[in-house]
Amino acid sequence: MEFRFDGEPIRAEPGQTVGAALVAAGRRHWRTTRRDAAPRGLFCGIGICFDCLVTVNGHPNRRACLTEAAAGDQVTTQEGTGRDDLAC
Repeated sequence: MEFRFDGEPIRAEPGQTVGAALVAAGRRHWRTTRRDAAPRGLFCGIGICFDCLVTVNGHPNRRACLTEAAAGDQVTTQEGTGRDDLAC
């Protein structure tokens, strides 16, 4: 199965998380921090740390380590809070 990450196809096995599929595809980071835009990816891998946040099908703040990959999903790098549309 495949999903798209920042427009590129990423293969995933059934039941595999987005984070695991991205790491298997050689991606090591897919989020930047709010303050200094530092790259982040998988850290704890069990949903505790929130370093692996991505936007999935337009929904920000999804933990890649817990989100199961689904065929046709559109996953994008999350910058900052992922909620720039709410900025005043």
